Amino acid sequence: MTSRIEDEDGDTVVGGPSYPVKHRGLKKSDPIDESFDSSNSTHPRKGVSLHDFSKTADYALEERPFFVPVGKDGIIAALEKIDRQLQNSGRTGLLSNKVPVSWTGREVAPGFLGLIKHGGLPKILTKPGRYPGFPLRNWWAREWCGTKGLSDTAIQFQGLTVVQVSQNQAAVISDPQNRIFVVKNSGFAAYAIDGTYDVLAIVDQTHLSNTVKDPVTGATLGSIAEIKMRSRIASGKEQEYVVALFLNIPANNCAILQRGDDLELLPAGQHYITNPNVTLRGLFTLGENQLEMPTKDIFTRDQVPVGLRIYLKWQLMEPLKLTTHGYNTPYDALRDKTQSILTQIVAHLDYSSMVKQRSLGPDNLEDGTDPSSAFLDALRTRAMDEMHEAALEYGIVLKDLAVIDRQFKGEIASTMDKLTTRALQAQVEAANVDRENSNKVKQEEGALAVARIKAQSRNTQADSEAYGVIAAAKAQAERTKIEALAEAEAIRLTAEADAQAISVRAAADAKVTDQFARGMEMRRVEVTRVQAFGDKTIFVPIDGTGVQMGNAMAVGMAAGIGNGLQGGA
Repeated sequence: MTSRIEDEDGDTVVGGPSYPVKHRGLKKSDPIDESFDSSNSTHPRKGVSLHDFSKTADYALEERPFFVPVGKDGIIAALEKIDRQLQNSGRTGLLSNKVPVSWTGREVAPGFLGLIKHGGLPKILTKPGRYPGFPLRNWWAREWCGTKGLSDTAIQFQGLTVVQVSQNQAAVISDPQNRIFVVKNSGFAAYAIDGTYDVLAIVDQTHLSNTVKDPVTGATLGSIAEIKMRSRIASGKEQEYVVALFLNIPANNCAILQRGDDLELLPAGQHYITNPNVTLRGLFTLGENQLEMPTKDIFTRDQVPVGLRIYLKWQLMEPLKLTTHGYNTPYDALRDKTQSILTQIVAHLDYSSMVKQRSLGPDNLEDGTDPSSAFLDALRTRAMDEMHEAALEYGIVLKDLAVIDRQFKGEIASTMDKLTTRALQAQVEAANVDRENSNKVKQEEGALAVARIKAQSRNTQADSEAYGVIAAAKAQAERTKIEALAEAEAIRLTAEADAQAISVRAAADAKVTDQFARGMEMRRVEVTRVQAFGDKTIFVPIDGTGVQMGNAMAVGMAAGIGNGLQGGA
């Protein structure tokens, strides 16, 4: 494919950034020679350069009569320049000579323009103030048409067109020859003698009307807006034609433009297309994508049809290669190649080699001894290698490929599925029996462990109780010993105190030499001794007459008792 574009009509094609794309996924097999000058060579260079389509001239830069860009001096300065050009060419001026007053008339506020129609021609009032309706000659054949703001985005009046757009806006303009140009981040004032300058649209470049999504993965690829112009054809009917296409491409995405047999890659950013020879081939994402894809029925070597459901993960690195091969999405290219490669692999395998395992991928590798490992090995090696190599031809890097599920079809497959199901059921039942036995063994082991733990607990508790009894006995014996020692010590101390008290009293009594005092002390001792017997004690004298009579009575009573005892015998 040639990359050099001959400039045939000089239309504005693409606007926006013209710097080279630095995304590593946009690298071409043949490097781009940035120093190449296509105007000095008749032989196209290899590869496809970036923004060759955007090197054409812009209609807005052409020299036009009565067309003045709006500069830093503003709209009034541009209108004054157009007025001078009209007067120098012998035509009626654009600005009115009326002088404002302050007391009556039509009012033109600061920041506004007054519009007057004078015999079909425009007259502009630029000075603020009031304009009276007399004398009558001042308004003869004139009509007041209101005011417009100096900051309005677009003003159109009697052939006069004023446009000024902000940083985020773009104005689509049709000139008197119906040629389209776009004004961004600037403005102009123009007076059309033949035809008109029509403002077709004011576009918000960051919020375009139509969002484009990948029809397969649902990823947002960007947004576009088509600008249409009404044209009257020979039959008198009006039809709409697309004259400009705006694109807003997010980061890590791109677009492919087509002009004849030549393609160009457009990087992320804000762009517009006005050349009808250039069309939008498609929008693409350069990020990773993943998808589950069902395949068509494939026949095994023993003629059993099988349908596979595969998982694909890829990343588009070179969109130009993909579009060169005629594919609109990476999925279309991968689907056809995947179907072809899997058909070749499955056609060399038997049903029995594919029936055991349900999912195939890097997580369930085999050691080669299983009969189904032939399919797994073929998938891991041949399919992955061939798919990766084939995807590179389309500018795609295949990162993962796995078979999620398979479904066998036909009577043979149904019969084999029944047999396989029975075998699987037998395996499941055997596994269930083993699981039950294992559970019972584990339960018995658990009960034994619980009994062992309980016995250990009881032994520990008995040891603790015995230790408690021994400790209590030792404590009681120690307590008794301490109490006995304390009691003995108390008795000893009491005895010592009593002995000392007696000694002190005896010493005190010994020191008394007066006989009367001694007698009195003896009587006090006697009184104390008598008091100690209590108030119910009977004292019997032991000498004198009473004592003798008591003795006689005792003897008589004893004799009487003795006679009585003998008579009874």
